[in-house]
Amino acid sequence: MSLTVDDFDFPLPPELIAQHPAAERRGSRLLHVCGEQLVDRRFADLPTLLKAGDLLVFNDTRVIKARFFGQKDTGGQVEIMLERIVDATHAICQVRASKAPKAGSTMRLADAFTVKMTGRAGADGDFFALELAEPGDFWELSERYGKLPLPPYIEHPAEGTDETRYQTVYAREPGAVAAPTAGLHFDEDMLATLQAQGINTAFLTLHVGAGTYRPMRVEKIADHRMHSERFEIPPATADAITTTRAAGGRVIAVGTTSLRALESAGNDDGTVRVGAAETSIFITPGYRFKVVDRLITNFHLPKSTLLMLVSAFAGYDHIRAAYAHAVAERYRFFSYGDAMLLERTGQSSDAI
Repeated sequence: MSLTVDDFDFPLPPELIAQHPAAERRGSRLLHVCGEQLVDRRFADLPTLLKAGDLLVFNDTRVIKARFFGQKDTGGQVEIMLERIVDATHAICQVRASKAPKAGSTMRLADAFTVKMTGRAGADGDFFALELAEPGDFWELSERYGKLPLPPYIEHPAEGTDETRYQTVYAREPGAVAAPTAGLHFDEDMLATLQAQGINTAFLTLHVGAGTYRPMRVEKIADHRMHSERFEIPPATADAITTTRAAGGRVIAVGTTSLRALESAGNDDGTVRVGAAETSIFITPGYRFKVVDRLITNFHLPKSTLLMLVSAFAGYDHIRAAYAHAVAERYRFFSYGDAMLLERTGQSSDAI
């Protein structure tokens, strides 16, 4: 069928958009979606829904302080959101200003350092390429002068608690400008409980870009092109997946970012390729999953590519029913909201 963006719309009362995290990481609710069956649980119940020999795959990316405020050389105010630090002196970003800066112009950020805009970037030219106009290192400048980039639907500026709660407890590799939010529900005690039950864990890295929040600008989803993101699958994770498969265990992606990386590196036999790569995979209904058996994820925005992904994984009608149930039962939505455990349903054809 030819799906449109409107096929993935749903009514969401604004008060259900979580503005702050639950008091405890594991304190969120968990909706278990198994085909037509919907079961309301607590996230703390998750270990009881897994079995020894299962493998949880986490994204260990770390959110950098990617938001800057400053002035253009013309005097106008500007807001910069880093999309990616390319190297110590080059970055790709989004720009918010009354007029877009021209190539060759400079901007003074945080009243601390100057950058030059060298041109457009990205497949559609939606981003800007920056380079430092003076000695420095984007990684160090980000940590020292940047602000934590909370999602646009969170209405308060980053506070002290956000510095810890908008990071996973296992975040290690800096580079993301948005958190892999399904992982925010895990605390150290839960990870220890899972290990004690014989439930295995593995890690990969996918640096989430700010492009994850950009709205789709097409009507037919087949016309959409995803932004590219970096990921890396270490040998230990590939080995763990192979071992899990051989023993009859289930591969469970913690978050859509982990799933996208695994499916991008996946082979037809359910194993994955080792190494670093870029992915612009766009998973929609009709995609045939190769690696992931179950998915832990938060609730996603209407008309979003992530809502399309979970519809492909758990079934379009099942997800529509699950979201209607979640709204009726007053679940909390988006990054600081509640979670779902999705069982994979039928497979067919190819991805868009």
